Amino acid sequence: MSDDPKRVRHRRVFYIPGYDPFHPRRYRELYRKEAAAQSAVSGHDIALSAKRGGGPYGWHVNARIEGQEVDTEVEVLIWADLVRDSMGRSILATYFQLLRTAAIYIGSGAIFRLARLRKGPTIAALYPIVFLLAQLCLALLIARGLGAVLGATGVPFIGWLGLVAIWPVLTWFRSRDNKVFAYYLMHDYAHSARHGGAYPPDLARRLREFGERVADAAAGGADEVLIVGHSSGAHLGVSVLADLVRAGRLPADGPAVGLLSLGQVVPMISFLPRARRLRADLALMAAQDRVAWVDVTGPGDGCAFALCDPVAVSGVAPEGQKWPLIVSAAFSRTLSPTRWRALRWRFFRLHFQYLCAFDLPGDYDYFRITAGPQTLAARFAGRTPSPSRITRPLSGFTSMEYP
Repeated sequence: MSDDPKRVRHRRVFYIPGYDPFHPRRYRELYRKEAAAQSAVSGHDIALSAKRGGGPYGWHVNARIEGQEVDTEVEVLIWADLVRDSMGRSILATYFQLLRTAAIYIGSGAIFRLARLRKGPTIAALYPIVFLLAQLCLALLIARGLGAVLGATGVPFIGWLGLVAIWPVLTWFRSRDNKVFAYYLMHDYAHSARHGGAYPPDLARRLREFGERVADAAAGGADEVLIVGHSSGAHLGVSVLADLVRAGRLPADGPAVGLLSLGQVVPMISFLPRARRLRADLALMAAQDRVAWVDVTGPGDGCAFALCDPVAVSGVAPEGQKWPLIVSAAFSRTLSPTRWRALRWRFFRLHFQYLCAFDLPGDYDYFRITAGPQTLAARFAGRTPSPSRITRPLSGFTSMEYP
């Protein structure tokens, strides 16, 4: 461990993906590609190699940034198997998910409060519902048209055979969902809503396993342990660290510990009636002084609750709130005009920009943070929160329950 508490020579990074059913190797390839692009802009020297030792999937980073050598071990905290299991295995199951999810968000009033917070992610939440219903309506119209044609033959009841067109049409739409993401997003929101904001038992167990990995790292010889949570992974990171803080498993004489939440969608969960554990975790992490928490979002990201303080808007901000520090990725200024025009309407791609290279990086540079020589706390020391941050409490549910 370094003698200078702000100087990092050895770092452990734990990356928690969002709702993603794919193998984590895609994150290694993304890191490799984008680290090279950022190095070309910023003069970094970053090399990736195989992960050292056993354990879950990850990779090793050797970097020279700001004139300092740093070794970083990156580990992906995997829950892709749980994501795959949560996805509807049939078209009919997905439409049942649609009905149940709409009932939960509308019945609880959460969707209306979310709309007052940020229009972009609310539209993104409504998108799969509207798109799937539009697909169903089109399938019914085609079936009706076919039935009318068959009925013109005068054969009794043959017109009803037009109904057989419904399933092939819906199957055709589903086969092309990699272009429109309606099924994928429906599964995502349904997974969050199914238990009313509470963590499903299998995910709660996985979070405890994540906590053990982080606690072991905090007891090791690293200079910093950094948890990076992207999208839905942001609130999972909050809960993992809250459990460790609550249990006293992050010793004061251990390494610096940081939480970097990127493109968070916390209100989609914390505004639901049974998200009592998450609200308790948010309140705890906002007031503790062991973990530095920086939250980065971009107003151009229509899939995230940009510049929304996840603690404050959830109505659980404690007196003397310290965290998170709300920082804007400022895409319109940190991306070149050409790249900004190219990405501005590619909402899903822009949602991953936090993990990518910037043409004109400001104080947010993913690779300086994850592979550079400063701790997260030191890098953002003295940084004031974004003046555009939203702190108005809008959740209709503020009860908390400690696990």
